[in-house]
Amino acid sequence: MNPSSAQQVRIHAYGDASLLQLETIALPPLAPNEVRVRNLASGVNFADIYHRTGLYPLPSLPGALGIEGAGIVEAVGADVHSLSVGQRVAYAGLPAGSYATYRDLPAGRLIALPDTVSVETAAGAMLRGMTAHMLFGYVRQIAAGDTVLVHAAAGGLGLVLTQWAKSLGARVIGTVGNRAKAELALAHGLDRAVLYREEDFVAAVKDFTEGVGVAFAIDGIGGDTLLRTLDAVRPYGMVASIGQVAGAIAPIDPMSLGPARSIALARPGVFRFMSDLERYREGAAATLAQLEAGLRITVGKELPLSAATEAHRLLEAGETVGSLLLRP
Repeated sequence: MNPSSAQQVRIHAYGDASLLQLETIALPPLAPNEVRVRNLASGVNFADIYHRTGLYPLPSLPGALGIEGAGIVEAVGADVHSLSVGQRVAYAGLPAGSYATYRDLPAGRLIALPDTVSVETAAGAMLRGMTAHMLFGYVRQIAAGDTVLVHAAAGGLGLVLTQWAKSLGARVIGTVGNRAKAELALAHGLDRAVLYREEDFVAAVKDFTEGVGVAFAIDGIGGDTLLRTLDAVRPYGMVASIGQVAGAIAPIDPMSLGPARSIALARPGVFRFMSDLERYREGAAATLAQLEAGLRITVGKELPLSAATEAHRLLEAGETVGSLLLRP
């Protein structure tokens, strides 16, 4: 069956989670190079919140949300020969629109899934895996014995970053919000969990590294946390700022980073990284390789597509662990 309509979560204005609306949309005729996917699981990410609030503006309004999903090929365009109806696939990146029962995508953006990887795992892994591949393969390569700081280590991305860094031989220290999250992160390979509400993470890092600081710190929190993270990095180390959950990032004077401190600050964007199809498929292959080598994707919660508003509220309140999925 090739459906002519789909249910899709959209917004008509930027703002809070109450603006999310589940609507029925018409699906256009399938382009020759496109594939129609029946979504079985859609990942919920902070980038979706940034799209919803307008921090990352959508191309136009009304606009669809969701940048990660997995499902089954429902139909293929006339020029598509690399995929077939019934095949399981996953995808990540722009354009947004994964909060939907069906969607059309160029065939080159779809990643065929091996039998060993479930659609639930893929929907929670693709964006995070490509982010990890970008960070450790392009932004700052780490070697065995290097130390890495991961903020929000019990979150969906934090758990992936921790395991990925450990697979490269790194020692990983991470911040978490409570003891349950600490136990989860430690069970995924974290070497040292810092309960940031009870202890100073910079002091904990210095203790963990015998006063030296980490080689690489990954900060998706932003706000004042980023400024303090700079103090946790050793000379000639690097901080990668990849988000701003806690709020806007204040301007940073480059002169404050050196020469006395001699540290680097990067602001890499995974959307830009994935916009190059070769890099995108490389990152997807790296993610699948990590999954087949034992990378675990913890799905903390699944909600129906109609509960997208609740999903956003839970994520914003820090009440989730691991990956959060919507099930169309």
